[in-house]
Amino acid sequence: MKFGISLPLVHQMPGQDAWQMSEDPAPIVAVARQADELGFAWLPCSDHALVPARLAPVMGATWYDPATTLAFVAAITQRVRLLTHVIVLPYHHPAHVAKQYATLDRLSGGRVILGVGAGHLGPEFRALGAPFEERGAVADESLRIIKSLWTQEEVSFAGERYEFSEMMLAPRPVQRPHPPVWVGGNSRRAARRAVELGDGWVPFQVSLEELKERLDYARRLPAFERAAAFDIVVPATVELTAKPLDGERASFAGSPEQVIDDFRAYQELGVTGATVGLRSHSLDDYLEQMERFAREVMPPLS
Repeated sequence: MKFGISLPLVHQMPGQDAWQMSEDPAPIVAVARQADELGFAWLPCSDHALVPARLAPVMGATWYDPATTLAFVAAITQRVRLLTHVIVLPYHHPAHVAKQYATLDRLSGGRVILGVGAGHLGPEFRALGAPFEERGAVADESLRIIKSLWTQEEVSFAGERYEFSEMMLAPRPVQRPHPPVWVGGNSRRAARRAVELGDGWVPFQVSLEELKERLDYARRLPAFERAAAFDIVVPATVELTAKPLDGERASFAGSPEQVIDDFRAYQELGVTGATVGLRSHSLDDYLEQMERFAREVMPPLS
C-alpha cells in the first residue's frame, strides 16, 4: 500500500489551525522535503480558480493553483511524486492540461500523477464559462485528447466540443506510455470513467460499505479486465494516539496497530493507496506526526 501526505497551506479551510493558514510558504517547503526523505509516495494539490463568497465559510477561499504549486514542490524535492488531486477538466482546454503536465513530468524526471475530475461547483462553472450540464461528457473528451497528445506524435480529433487536425505537442512526458491518470468522484459515472479512461480511481469520503458497493460495480465493467495495475486511492485523516482507543472510534484514529488494522480493511477491498492528512497543532507537530506515521504505520503495510 502506498501513502501520499497532504500539503499544508494549499487548501485553507475555516477552523484549521493557525499554522496552516499562513501566507509564508515555509511550511510547504518543510513538509515537501520531509515527505521526500521519509518515503511518502506523492504530494497533492487541488483545483479551484474561484470560490463563491457564500461558500467560503464552508470550503474556504484559498486554493493554491496545482500546476504552479507542484512545479515549486518539484524544484525542492528529488523523488516524491506530484499529484493533482484533482484538476476539474471542464475548466481547462485539454491541450493546456496536456502541455502543462507533460512539461512538469519532463522537468521533474517523470514524477507527475494527473488526478482529474468532472467537477461539481455550479457557480464556479458559470463564472468560468464552463459547461456544467455537459461536464461529464467534456471530461471524457478531454481525457481522450490528453492521452492522445501524450502518446502520439501527431494528433487529429473530432468530438462534440473539440476538433483539430494534425497537431503536435512537445515536450511529451518522460513516463511511458504516459503519466498515470487517476479519476476522482464517487458516482457510478466517475467509477466508469476511471476504469475506461484512467489508471486509477480516487473516491472521497466513502465508508467501507460504500466503497465495496462501488467497487463491485466497477469490477463488473468490461474494461476492468484490462486494468491490471489499477490504483484505488482513498483519503484518510489519521490521528495517532499513544494508547489504543477503547469502544467506538473513528476510522484511522487510535494506536498505530489500530490504524494499521483500519488500512488493512480497505486494502482487503482492493485499495492500493491513501492520501493521509494528520491532525496537528503546529508545523513541528505535523513533521513529528509524519515521522511517526512513516516509522510505525507505513512499513507493515508496504
